This record gives sequence, C-alpha cells and structure tokens, in this order.
Amino acid sequence: MKVHYNIDTYKNIKNPVITVGTFDGVHIGHQTIINKINRIAKRCNGESVLLTFEPHPRKVILNDSSSLKLINSINEKITLLEKYKLDHLVIHPFTKEFSRISPTAYVRDLLVNQLNAYHLVIGYDHQFGRNREGDLELLIELSNVYGFKIDEISAQEIDAIKISSTKIRNAISSGDILKTNTYLGHPFSLEGKVIEGDKIGRTIGFPTANIDITDFDKIRPANGVYAVKVHVNGCSYLGMMNIGTRPTFNKKENYTSYEVNIFNFSENIYNRKIKVEFFFKIRDEKKFDDINALKLQLIDDKKKSIEHLA
Repeated sequence: MKVHYNIDTYKNIKNPVITVGTFDGVHIGHQTIINKINRIAKRCNGESVLLTFEPHPRKVILNDSSSLKLINSINEKITLLEKYKLDHLVIHPFTKEFSRISPTAYVRDLLVNQLNAYHLVIGYDHQFGRNREGDLELLIELSNVYGFKIDEISAQEIDAIKISSTKIRNAISSGDILKTNTYLGHPFSLEGKVIEGDKIGRTIGFPTANIDITDFDKIRPANGVYAVKVHVNGCSYLGMMNIGTRPTFNKKENYTSYEVNIFNFSENIYNRKIKVEFFFKIRDEKKFDDINALKLQLIDDKKKSIEHLA
C-alpha cells in the first residue's frame, strides 16, 4: 500500500476505484467496503484508493477536539489498512477552508481533477461538501458530467453489518472488550513508551511496565484489569493490564496509570515502545485492605487471564 500525505505523490494511478471516509477503527464494516473496491479494481484492471482526512472532520467542523476520542491514531490506521491489500491511501488535510467548498467543487477539483476517479464506491447515506449538502443524487448527476462510475453500498448491506465507529467507542469506554473486538474484527490496542514507576509490583512478584500514552486523541478503555497480549522488541507475550488510579496505593484520584504485568518476562524495557492488545476485561479496579489481599487477587487475575488468552 502506498501512502500519499501529499496529493503531488498521487500520479499515474490506473483506473482508480475510490471510496471516502475517516475509517476510524478500520472495523468490519470498513473492511467490507475495502474488499468491495479491491474486487472492482481487480475486475477493471485498476487500483483501489481510500481518501481519508486528518484531523477527523468533527474536530474541525464542531471544534470537538477534546471530547471526540478516536479508536486509531493515523499510524495505527495505516498499519491496519495495509493488512487488507488496499493499493493507495490518500490522507487529505481537513481544514475549515476545505469544509466550506461546495459539493460540486469537491467532486470536480478533488475526486476528478486530482484523484482521477474512474469508479466511486459510497454508502447510501453518503453526504459531502459544504454543510454536507452533496448526496447520492448529485453524485449520479456529476458522474454523467465527468464520466466516472458509481457503486452504492445499499442500506441493506450497511444494516446487515450494524456497526459504527460510535458504537465501538462506546464499547471501549465501557470496558466491553469482547464486543469491541467483535465489531473491529481485530484486537483493540494501546501503544506507548515504558516509563519508571513505583516498583511496588516487583516486591510481590508482579512487576509491571508503566506505559506513557501520549496520544491525547486516543480513546482509553474503562478502568479495570484486562487480559492482554504485549508486543515489545519484536516478540509477543501474554499479560494482564491494570488501568486506573491504583486506589490501594495512590491518593491522587485524578491520575490514571497504565500498568502491564508481562508473564514470563524479565527484560529491562525502559524507554522502549510497547503495544498492548486487549482481549477480555477480568474485573473492575478495587481498593484492597492490604498488600497481601492484593497479591492473592493478582494470582487469581493471572489465572483468569491465561484462561482467556489460551
């Protein structure tokens, strides 16, 4: 897959079969659309293209930069899209100025003149251009003017999937990882750098890697203990992760920590990048009367994590 951060690198694309969207999560609904443009591209000896936007349009149009949390960073999205054999990803900057262009200008200037659309695949409820004034009816009209084909993803196809990025964000926020991963078609994950912690865990046989997650826009699961898989130094390990305020030790209730205990692992990974994939929520976070009670609970948490990850 070739990634185009600048439209100037998008050249000599043969019979571009294009779809448009933010594709946050690259969930199974998105995968259905990608598979469709890949099939059409193969039939017409063309190349599949996803036009997406950065930042997310809602953050620009609604000034929603703080409340809207995303399932994927742009780099995570690129990694996921590469798995589905997309030929080209065009990342177009979404600005206030861009949001104000008319639907006709959007189609003429971007889809036709710059992306050279040969075939366009869109959802039955697709809207575009200033104030989302453009719709399927206008696209059909403009396709006759500019000579591109249109394939509509029907309401029946969309409803059969019954998935949206909003549903997935709600599932993540509530800690429903089973539903999240079912909708996504792949494990939800967090990435960050391993930083120094209090080192309390190692005193009771459960050392943890404390993760600094600096992506402000990234959605986080609800507080609790999760069965996870950890990817570090090119290898994968089973583990369990606690997200929360560490109430047994921590008096700063507004501070959220991300700590993962990696099973059968003893390497020094400070300052290393780490990726954690979530598979099941074991329990909610709770405060224990003493450290021995915590240790007993962690033994049980580990047992349950291994059962769910086996």
